[in-house]
Amino acid sequence: MFIVLWIAALALGLAALAYWRMGMLWVALGGGVYLAVSAAMKPVPVSLLVLAAIPYLLIALPLAIVPLRRALISRRLLALFKKALPPLSTTEREALEAGSVWWDGELFSGRPDWEKLLTTPAPALTEEEQAFLDGPVEKLCQMVNDWDITQERLDLPPEVWRFIKENGFFGMIIPKEHGGLGFSALAHSAVVMKLASRSVSAAVTVMVPNSLGPAELLLHYGTEEQKNHYLPRLAAGEEVPCFALTGPEAGSDASSIPDRGVVCRGTFDGKEVLGIKLNWEKRYITLGPVATVLGLAFRLYDPDHLLGHQDDIGITLALIPTATAGVDIGERHFPLNQAFQNGPNRGRDVFIPLDWVIGGAQRVGQGWRMLMESLAAGRSISLPALSTGGGKLVCRATGAYARIRRQFRTPIGRFEGVEEALTRMAVHTYVMDAARVMTAGAVDRGEKPAVISAMVKYHLTERMRQAVNDAMDVQGGSAICMGPRNFIARMYQAIPISITVEGANILTRSLIIFGQGAVRCHPFVYKEMQAVNDSDAKRGLRDFDHAFFGHVGFTLSNAVRALWLGLTGARWARVPVTGALKRDYQHLTRLSAAFALSADIAMLVLGGALKRKEKLSGRFADVFSHLYLASAVLKRFEDQGRPEDDRPLVEWALADAKSTIEGRLTAIYRHLPQRWLGRALRWWVFPTGLSFQPADDRTGHYAAALLLSPSEARDRLTAGVFVPTDENEAVARLDRALALVGEAETVEKKLREAVRSGTLVATPLDALVSAGERAQVITAEEAALWRRFEALRREIIAVDAFKPEALI
Repeated sequence: MFIVLWIAALALGLAALAYWRMGMLWVALGGGVYLAVSAAMKPVPVSLLVLAAIPYLLIALPLAIVPLRRALISRRLLALFKKALPPLSTTEREALEAGSVWWDGELFSGRPDWEKLLTTPAPALTEEEQAFLDGPVEKLCQMVNDWDITQERLDLPPEVWRFIKENGFFGMIIPKEHGGLGFSALAHSAVVMKLASRSVSAAVTVMVPNSLGPAELLLHYGTEEQKNHYLPRLAAGEEVPCFALTGPEAGSDASSIPDRGVVCRGTFDGKEVLGIKLNWEKRYITLGPVATVLGLAFRLYDPDHLLGHQDDIGITLALIPTATAGVDIGERHFPLNQAFQNGPNRGRDVFIPLDWVIGGAQRVGQGWRMLMESLAAGRSISLPALSTGGGKLVCRATGAYARIRRQFRTPIGRFEGVEEALTRMAVHTYVMDAARVMTAGAVDRGEKPAVISAMVKYHLTERMRQAVNDAMDVQGGSAICMGPRNFIARMYQAIPISITVEGANILTRSLIIFGQGAVRCHPFVYKEMQAVNDSDAKRGLRDFDHAFFGHVGFTLSNAVRALWLGLTGARWARVPVTGALKRDYQHLTRLSAAFALSADIAMLVLGGALKRKEKLSGRFADVFSHLYLASAVLKRFEDQGRPEDDRPLVEWALADAKSTIEGRLTAIYRHLPQRWLGRALRWWVFPTGLSFQPADDRTGHYAAALLLSPSEARDRLTAGVFVPTDENEAVARLDRALALVGEAETVEKKLREAVRSGTLVATPLDALVSAGERAQVITAEEAALWRRFEALRREIIAVDAFKPEALI
């Protein structure tokens, strides 16, 4: 029995060192000290000590002593890796190196530092940015009539175009020294969100020049001459930009663009200069039909070696005035009844001087890296903001509709079936706003979160889709009849556009989030790949040894952590909070360890084949993303001072995230090609069985109730959207009616009690109000209030109808 305890103590001691990530040297020293003390005190037979010392000397010491390890092990492993791994292409390397790693790296560590997240200052708008939202943005929203834009004009009115340009909407990201507004990412996000709650067409028109486009590229890569020429003109709206990347043959696989540029000499402004002859065909280019300056991505070739020794220089970016000879621009696509300008363009034998390349000659061939880094920032802001604006709009307006619209003499929002939809709308919107703000804040601190940007683009557009679909279901017939009263239909039509652009969602989930994240966010995988591809043999061996054995220790540590946290329910995991949400932090720590271990095991047994297992990759992406979204929810709740009214939203969101993560992990284990390994992993990670359930109905009831009555929680959830005050507009009517509904219901209650007591005779409600007023059951003021509410209610449930000729 004592021998068993001795062995158990050794195993537990080594496991504890691994759990706290003490490193191989400390683990080896710990084991050595234990054996040495045992030898001195002789608590066990000498033969057992010898048996324990042999593997220690043969395994632990060579692994712990770095020069010995490199000579005996790492050199051979590196040779095997070089044979097994294909060399990284330039395009692959640039994609992997683009952007930065932030909280996603913590989540991939299996040991997220929650204090690091919670002590990060909460993002906030400056006084100037808030004034812009309250002034020009509010004014622009008032000027916009989305029905007129999408049904009558198929464009923004001239005065709206003029207002956008004159008030600097195209120059939000351009610094003040170049004539722009110099706004933060959070302000950029807030502007797009507010505009999206009014008109998707207006929001897209404003967001595109401030996202992936000439301004963003010039700011980071342009020459001083290019910046000084273009940035003030872009900021003032004198130039309308677009960026052309996608073409008929290159959509998701944008790096394979067939558009060609050839370095040659030609005549420009009457002089012979070194330049590029271009031929291209692009489509789906937003602002393309009205653009005055075209950002173009193409593959550059130098067959005569005028720039160097390479024939294929690589993807290159240039700025080309659309008036340049050979440029054909101006046709329009019509994306799902949205009126923002979008269309194809092409160029035939267009000659441009070399200094039109963004960044000049020294930037030729660097276009893919430039695009990936710029996309990491822009994708973090625009579509997440547009999606959140859509969610907030339907929460505010459809929530009010569900309280005002009645069936069976009951507000439809009180029916549990409708309540389920309202709950999803409210919680998805809370999660979207939390992720939007946290991600924009990271961008403002200098991060370019390439993997996180893919997460928020995918999940926020998907949650907008769910929220708007739920709103359509709640509003029923009033949502499917087009017209000025219908505030939701155009957004419903626009959803597939958001799903498709800036990385189609199927591709983003199945290939990018985990495919890129597993390499970029893992603390060792990319270092191993770099070392394998290093041309310096000595440095490569050193870096490979450090990365590979760091990886081994990392995996063993997460294996110990996942098992211990699973056995204990993570009850002793250290987190920097107390109270009701402490367990959620602990659970997410446990799930982070489970994710990190599972990802390592999958990469080990599947290798490069994992990227072709897109269903597995997609499930890993869901786990990774829900860890991030849950983190954003916790961060938002803390930053806002833990408002008690928001707790149902937070609890529902966290329960959903945890149960989804658990479900995806168990699905991964079930579908691993090595079934025995999947069963073993499931037992190891969930040793006491499955632990997490979706939120209960009671929590969902309270979450839905936030949308059905005026409150600080409702205002907080929908803050930042445009709420018109003119009651000729649907959203204004809904807001005003919701403010009156409680008092109107009180009036009705008095009247119905009078009917039950026999004071009044049951009649239709409008007649009953008059009778009640005459009988002094209700006051004249109460009768007037009810009539005011009833007039609004009738307007709210009305739908548009047109003469047949008006629809032609």
